Order: sequence, then structure tokens, then C-alpha cells
Amino acid sequence: MSKEPIIAIMYDFDRTLAIEDMQNFSFIPAVGYTVPEFWEATEEFCKKNDMDKILGYMFMMIKTAREKNIPLTREFLNKLGKDVKFYDGVTAWFKRINTYVEEKNLKVEHYVITSGNKEIVEGTTIAKEFKEIFGCEYLFDDVTKEAYWPKTMVNYTQKTQYVFRISKGTIDNNDDREINEKTHNRRIQYSNMIYIGDGLTDVPCMIVVKENGGHSIAVYPKGKRDKVSSLFEDGRVDYISKADYSINGELEKIVKLIIDSISVQEKLKDKKEKTINSL
Repeated sequence: MSKEPIIAIMYDFDRTLAIEDMQNFSFIPAVGYTVPEFWEATEEFCKKNDMDKILGYMFMMIKTAREKNIPLTREFLNKLGKDVKFYDGVTAWFKRINTYVEEKNLKVEHYVITSGNKEIVEGTTIAKEFKEIFGCEYLFDDVTKEAYWPKTMVNYTQKTQYVFRISKGTIDNNDDREINEKTHNRRIQYSNMIYIGDGLTDVPCMIVVKENGGHSIAVYPKGKRDKVSSLFEDGRVDYISKADYSINGELEKIVKLIIDSISVQEKLKDKKEKTINSL
């Protein structure tokens, strides 16, 4: 092939890579709530104010941190990332997939697209594996360094814009013109995209990727296959798999087969181009 085509593997984070919502591990205990108490209070607040649930949890994080006199700084949020626990095999997954893709004379880039806190993800042990992390972000006061307003909010439908941005190579959130312009020269073809998520909140991204020729995979915790089986039955995803990233696991086999198919298609395209150029 004349150049190395790029494969983009995009991941939701909570309950896709991490075994629970990222706030559950250490933020919620730090502000004196149990996990059910915090999310129930957030749900009640959102219903009372007819508020988007993502903006609601971001507000509740600020509110509860202030009540406990905990400075909600970028540094504090980054440190929370160290306590996030992942499904089996996640930490070694990226190196194995990178090596496999390189053997096919392709390139791979990993991305996170999450409705959780980008600042927490940035503090995790796997943050270095991603080309970009897209998630909710805070504005921080220049003096106190504390969070005081949402900078970026990513709800379930807004996640889809990042699929488009990754495909076009338009990463800047402020560049609305390029993301909306029609283009025939995509940095990453949709057919070379893989989206991995865990449920209904990922459906918009799964459908966008699948319907444009890419590949969508729904993952589920051990013993909870029913959680995602309807997504497959309804044609919203291509594959379902246990959320186990271990070597030779079902998920790895699926992803490697997809990589194999992309490799074949790229070789055929390259062969066709060479034939045309020789005429």
C-alpha cells in the first residue's frame, strides 16, 4: 500500500473500559455520599429543574464538593483517575492491538468519547494510550483553581459529533465550520472505524458508525448478556461481547477479525489504484 491507512477505535468509558461510573470510585465517597444517594440526588435535582442529566451531575459535583470544603480543582480530579478500576485485560489491550495492526501495515488510533469527566480520565493509568479524550470539562477559576462552570458538556447525542470530527481530522471543539462542511478527503474512513460501548447511551454513536460502513460492538459485564442482546437483535450493533479485554478473549477475536477485513479491503483498494494508474 502506498501509505498506511488509519483505523480508529473509539471507546465509551464508564462500564465499557471502567467497571463502573468513574465518579463512583473515590469522588462520591469523598463528598460523603453513597453511590445510590449521589445519583438519586442528581436525578431528583434534574427532574425538579427540567435539566439535562449530564449538566446536572456536573453541577452536583461542584455543589457537593463545596459542601465538604473540597477544592474541585483539575489536580483533584486528575488524582481521582488513579482509583478507577478496569475490566480484565484493559491495561494490556492497547499494546497488543497496536502490534497486531502494525503487522498488517496499518496504523491505529484509540479515542475515548465519554459523558464523564475528561479530567478524571486524564488521570487514569491508560490515559496515555489515547490520541484524544473527548468528555465533559470544567472551567477553572484562575485564582482559586476550582471548577465553577461547565466548559464542555457531552451528552449521548452530542457524542456523535466526535465520530465526525475523528473521521475528518477536525479535533478542535471551536471549529464548527469544518465539521459541517462536506468533504471527500476524510482522514479516517468510516469503514475503518470501530466503536465499543456498553448500552443505550452509546446507541447514537453505534448507529452512526454502523450505518456509514464501520463496526459497532456492544460489551456487557459477565453474566449480563441480556443488557445488550436487544441492541444486536434490533440491528443497532454488529457484534456483542463480554467486557473482557484479555488475550484471546471473545472481544479481541472480534476486533482482530475486523482489522483483518479492513486490511484486505485496503489491499484491494491499493491494487485497484495501481491498476488505474498503469493504464
